[in-house]
Amino acid sequence: MGQRTAFVTGASRGIGRAVAVALAATGHRVVLAARDLAKLEQTQAGILQTGGEAHIVSLDLASPASIPQAFADATAKAGPIHILVNNAAITRDGLALRMKRQDFESVIEVNLTAAFLCIQQVLHGMMRERWGRIINITSVVAQAGNPGQANYVASKAGLVGLTKSLAQEMASRNITVNAVAPGFMDTEMTQALSQEVKERILASIPLKRMGSAEDVAAAVRFLASEEAGYITGHVLNVNGGMYMA
Repeated sequence: MGQRTAFVTGASRGIGRAVAVALAATGHRVVLAARDLAKLEQTQAGILQTGGEAHIVSLDLASPASIPQAFADATAKAGPIHILVNNAAITRDGLALRMKRQDFESVIEVNLTAAFLCIQQVLHGMMRERWGRIINITSVVAQAGNPGQANYVASKAGLVGLTKSLAQEMASRNITVNAVAPGFMDTEMTQALSQEVKERILASIPLKRMGSAEDVAAAVRFLASEEAGYITGHVLNVNGGMYMA
């Protein structure tokens, strides 16, 4: 097979952008998907400058109708999708006692249900090609829990279960389904934390540093490769040792 196409959700910033850049650097044709088209254009420009190929599609995971449209646009621009990276996620943190039902449901809808709907969009094509890589970005908190994030943790733990079930369903078609579980990464989401909270987090990380988006991208790049063809249903922890399953 020649050049493969990778579809990355939430590619406008943070981990999603780093994943898209890493896959493009490996020679993949990349489809960048998110709501913020201006930021997607910045990511695209960086990839094009280094000789890579990148296409942009608008995707709002809170709108189910947006999902099939985005994949139709992607296929029209870049051909069949061989690699799907479900990275986009939202948070609506709060203690369970006071959490609004809408805040619980919206996080589940975007982080879990929409990821499943994205997977459905690519399965037929991957089955036809008898080759595919589905990589779900979960989180260390899916394994360890985290107070004030019942909705987010539930959504990310759900992704782990989804990964393992789909891995069993799709293995006979040479489609692998894996997850990457980042720990505390130095991204926009964690930069808002107070210094006190950051120091407490660092104390719990054996490697004594927060991870980078590039650390996660390297794990995704490996799972998307030919070399990872005998790995499926796996959760790859990228957390500096803060949680050891």
